[in-house]
Amino acid sequence: MRNVIVTGASRGLGLAIASALAASGYRVLAVARSPTDELRALIAAAAQAGRGAVQFHAFDLLEIPAMAAFVSRLRQEAGPIYGLVNNAGLGTAGVLAMMRDEQIETLIRLNTLSPIVLTRHVARSMMSERTGRIVNISSIVATTGYQALSVYSATKASLIGFTHSLARELGQLGITVNAVAPGFVDTEMTRDLDAKQREQIIRRSALRRLPEPADVAAAVEFLLSEQARNITGTTLTVDAGNTA
Repeated sequence: MRNVIVTGASRGLGLAIASALAASGYRVLAVARSPTDELRALIAAAAQAGRGAVQFHAFDLLEIPAMAAFVSRLRQEAGPIYGLVNNAGLGTAGVLAMMRDEQIETLIRLNTLSPIVLTRHVARSMMSERTGRIVNISSIVATTGYQALSVYSATKASLIGFTHSLARELGQLGITVNAVAPGFVDTEMTRDLDAKQREQIIRRSALRRLPEPADVAAAVEFLLSEQARNITGTTLTVDAGNTA
């Protein structure tokens, strides 16, 4: 059973990704600071289904110096790591001129620095196996922008540049690196949008709806699969045609 790390797996997109991958037969190493009732239910359901598995591993992704030991422990407990889904992130909104330094630093630390360092440690494991899949969860705002999301947009744009260059570095070793850029998905991160904002987004989308977490999870599942073995260095947009 192939091991796939999914960060931020306790809720929202991460939970949907973990669910889809477990259903496809992967062993999901679900990383979050603490489990939720929804994640506990998924762990139990996966065990009962007898196909795939979900294991919870507590870790604070802001604790960057502890990442090397954490990844080493995962390898010892679960075995080689086949996939990494860098999903965890903060969606803190705020007009730049009014944001505090510590808010900006936390966003950049969790959304950009943390996945880069985690990927470094996991990629070393993949390099020894000469196979692997890395998927970075970005966002359409990385290229379109959005009011009061300048810092968040910057962090998500950084993941796209990271994806392109790392794909070049790791490709000769049989490791693919791709990004998924969701649109405004109906999760906790978008619930701060008021009804007018949501309606504007829906009206602007070619399909006149918001994508669901399961749609993003399906894209991640595809990029981890053998069908995507010759796809690397690309960004797959899942936004119901918002940027069409």
